[in-house]
Amino acid sequence: MTSAADRYAYPTISAGLTSPLPAVHQHFTVAHEAVGSQALVWSEYVGRILDTPVSSSQVKHGFQGDLDAYVLPDMTYLDSRTDRLVQARTGARISRDSVRDFVFHVAAYGMLETHVKQGLHSRSTQFVPGILALDMNQPMRMVRPTKVRALAFFLPRALVESEIADAESIHGRVIAYSSPLTRLILDHLFTLCHRLASMPADEAATTIRTCAHLILAAFSKQHDLSQRARTAARMAVQSQVRRYIQANLHNMDMSPERIMERFPIPRPTLYRMFEEEGGLATYIRHCRLWASALDLVQRRDMAVVQVGYSFGFGSASDFSRAFRRAFGVAPQEYRAHQFSMESSGVQGAAQTWGKRL
Repeated sequence: MTSAADRYAYPTISAGLTSPLPAVHQHFTVAHEAVGSQALVWSEYVGRILDTPVSSSQVKHGFQGDLDAYVLPDMTYLDSRTDRLVQARTGARISRDSVRDFVFHVAAYGMLETHVKQGLHSRSTQFVPGILALDMNQPMRMVRPTKVRALAFFLPRALVESEIADAESIHGRVIAYSSPLTRLILDHLFTLCHRLASMPADEAATTIRTCAHLILAAFSKQHDLSQRARTAARMAVQSQVRRYIQANLHNMDMSPERIMERFPIPRPTLYRMFEEEGGLATYIRHCRLWASALDLVQRRDMAVVQVGYSFGFGSASDFSRAFRRAFGVAPQEYRAHQFSMESSGVQGAAQTWGKRL
């Protein structure tokens, strides 16, 4: 049986070296272990970073597992071939170790099904070939339901965060080989699978590093596109909400709650949209006040209190106080001083504001 001292997921560089090697290679296999011990040895080997439960079937029938690890000064590359298994990083596991890398997984053959959220409601299943990103600082549970050859690039957290804003958000994301950049990655992955073992150390290190940086570039590009798409979508929805508010200023039932019924937007998201305006309720109130300022001038036949009532103010005093806070004068004074549509004073400002909303 392999000695416990040799069971670790990442090989280390010999202490006596004065300079790091381009890539340190270590091969690990359970093929020479007793059948009943194979899965246990594998679980112990990867146990420094992953929980890998051992089933009674694996103990009875044996387990096939081989792993080639290449450690570079700035990253680690693993090529594992295993029978079906389950491996996980729980919150408890994360609290016990210091592994905080990002890992980019590729299924060379077989299938990976990975759950990345509490309650296991979110999964990234690689039925379609692609690259899976995982943050080792977040929980995950990976099921390999078939024999799998999995390639994994462990990149330092600082490196990924320097390339991708909000890097934690890529946890569980898969990108397919559907662009020129990802198809170029596929060529490099083919080289790693079929030629890496015969390469000199310098060439092996360059090939691994090049592929890793291409993968990082692909996720960075997709993340930027996703961010822009989310921003555009948020702006479009915000415009819809603004138009709805403007069209319903005279509706007494118009409120944040009514807007949430009208638009299927989570409350925190909706409120963030109007954070700069002091919140959604404040924005609605301001819209009503500006509209009431226009009506005070355009509808001189309507009593001041009726203007207030038409925009949802419950009393003359409530309307007067809110109007004075917004414009510095009471509604009666505003009308009496003849801030008409033709003037360029406050009324002109009200017209301009109304066009912006």
